[in-house]
Amino acid sequence: MLGELQQLDASAQRANSRYQIATQKLHTVKEELAVNRQALGVAKLNLVRAQRALSQRLVAIYMSQDEQGSLAVILGAKSIDDLISRLETANTLTSQDSALIHQVVSFQHQIIQRRRTLRAARVTVTQLVAVRAAAKRSVDGRLATEQRLYNSVRSEINNLLAQQRAQELAAAQRARAAAQAQVTTSQLGTFSGVDTLTPERFSQVVSIAMQYLGVPYVWGGASPSGFDCSGLVMYVYAQVGISLPHYTVAQWDYPNAISVPRDQLEPGDLVFFAGLGHVGIYIGNGEFIHAPHTGDVVSIASLTGWYAAEYDGARRILG
Repeated sequence: MLGELQQLDASAQRANSRYQIATQKLHTVKEELAVNRQALGVAKLNLVRAQRALSQRLVAIYMSQDEQGSLAVILGAKSIDDLISRLETANTLTSQDSALIHQVVSFQHQIIQRRRTLRAARVTVTQLVAVRAAAKRSVDGRLATEQRLYNSVRSEINNLLAQQRAQELAAAQRARAAAQAQVTTSQLGTFSGVDTLTPERFSQVVSIAMQYLGVPYVWGGASPSGFDCSGLVMYVYAQVGISLPHYTVAQWDYPNAISVPRDQLEPGDLVFFAGLGHVGIYIGNGEFIHAPHTGDVVSIASLTGWYAAEYDGARRILG
């Protein structure tokens, strides 16, 4: 039953990750839309000015007494490119004239390109809004299902949790001992040639996380009044000066992190489960601390059973 609740929560976390990713992309695309709208307005204004200057120059060419033959050239042109070709053939254009005409053409091309970009961006915005809406519905649906399931078996779960709490004191003591055992930097060394966090910081991450054992699970929570899984990780790491995002996929993708094989896990590493739908902080001895799911509290769990079956991998935050 607890595994089913965990699976539902992991599904909601994954849906939330899709929502957050779509939200970030939507924000970026909207910024691009604003920039392109402004650039389109500038290009239109520049085109009007260039066209006005070109018109004045064509009138001057026509009015010139020694260039009356240019009238037929100007009136016979079918396009700007044709006009340029005719005027160049007639040796009527100066270098300034040529630059002016090419300027008009350039602004016209800019307007066309900006309009295409805006159309594509509007389509992207529509698609992202739909993705966000679907992800939001998925989150809401899974959370509602999780809450109903929890309500239906609350007493059974409370008994299971009571048994689990009885085992956690010893687990917490083991974790503290494991953290204190990180005595030298050389024992941790480097991983893939990259300096890892100091043993002191590893110990600090675990010690801070331990302070919140028993804090209730709250969806979207990221404070001692309530945590979800990624909120707990974000909050704990913030206490050691590392700013992590508040959703599981982004924590997995955190730029300044490396993958860690399971047999090389160290206290403070992040462990991920259920298709990156759940995350916890490894504390040593095959155990980790996490905020499990609705109806539960921050607790210690073992990398066995459901967690072993759903294990995705681990990441070490480098700073």
